[in-house]
Amino acid sequence: MSLRTILITGANGGLGLAIARAFLAESPDNFVWLGINNSRANAEKIATEFPNRSRLITLDVTSPEAWKTAVAEILAAHGRIDVLVNNAGRHEDALLGQMDPQSWSRVLAVNLDSVFHGCQAVLPAMISQRSGRIINIASLSALLAPPGQTNYAAAKAGVVALTESLAKEVARIGITVNALCPGYIETEAIAGQDPETRQRTLAQIPMRRFGRPAEVAAAVQFLACAGAAYITGSTLKIDGGIF
Repeated sequence: MSLRTILITGANGGLGLAIARAFLAESPDNFVWLGINNSRANAEKIATEFPNRSRLITLDVTSPEAWKTAVAEILAAHGRIDVLVNNAGRHEDALLGQMDPQSWSRVLAVNLDSVFHGCQAVLPAMISQRSGRIINIASLSALLAPPGQTNYAAAKAGVVALTESLAKEVARIGITVNALCPGYIETEAIAGQDPETRQRTLAQIPMRRFGRPAEVAAAVQFLACAGAAYITGSTLKIDGGIF
């Protein structure tokens, strides 16, 4: 099997780490680039553990120039990019009537603009290869928008729409574009809940448990595999049956 090059943004968070580990466990031919911005400690552990098959890359996902630089570095090292996982995200929850306009802009930039910039940065290489997998991590909030998340829900709904539109544009070239909508997953956000909030949240989930990062990572792996070549423009929810 030939080398497969994978770029994961937001690689220092719980989901990003699980996705990186899944790809590294999948095959010795996978090389994972761990996109990070400010935080790096957790991603550094993976890079140290797999020094010959992973590398940290500094990437401000809101900057088109940073994307161009990162993709150029990957292409210089490997000559190709096979999988892009747009996983970087940010919450700044507030009621719309009280929301700071800058909060709206920051959340849209990290959650939606970043996906646009990332897809645009990798497309020339994927088009040249006539192959590629783009997996965009949206959110259940895109499909079932809660109060207090107008910025986040709007951004993630935009990711779903972008995914569907781009998938149609590049389908003939052998590039697939799909989105995942995780619900409540055991990551940093859930860990910060107080016990009462945690119980209320669990009561909303038919499975009565939170999802595991590895379960999201498994869906990413599937959409990136050869067997998923006929799946594009799809949105898969991973929510324990909420919606």
